[in-house]
Amino acid sequence: MVLLGVQSVPRSAAFYESLGWKKSPTGHDGFAKFDLGGYSLSLISREDLAKDARYESAEGSGFPGIALIYLAETPEEVPLILNRAVKAGGSLLKKATRTEWGIAGYFKDPDGHIFEVDYEDAWVFDEEHRLVVDKMN
Repeated sequence: MVLLGVQSVPRSAAFYESLGWKKSPTGHDGFAKFDLGGYSLSLISREDLAKDARYESAEGSGFPGIALIYLAETPEEVPLILNRAVKAGGSLLKKATRTEWGIAGYFKDPDGHIFEVDYEDAWVFDEEHRLVVDKMN
């Protein structure tokens, strides 16, 4: 499970829904969940998350030092996902670029969370398209 603190839960939920992610009906206005095939991306307000974690302030700026990775199923899917994110209100950080391991690009969601959209030929997936970590390079 990944929990992101966001400025507006409804706005961010709409952003992820527009990427084709399925929102769980068990959330509410202050908390949204997305089923990512056995994993969950959850959204809560930055203020509520900071308060719960006992931070004095929810404000911050600068490089967050973390990126979430969207695993594309094909190389062609990488630019499509990046374009979909931009059309939904995100911003492009790096266009789809050929790398020594595959193809990747980056976008930022409306709250500034960084996502890498990545495809690698060497990845191994099981029958349910779950990454087999022990077989990764």
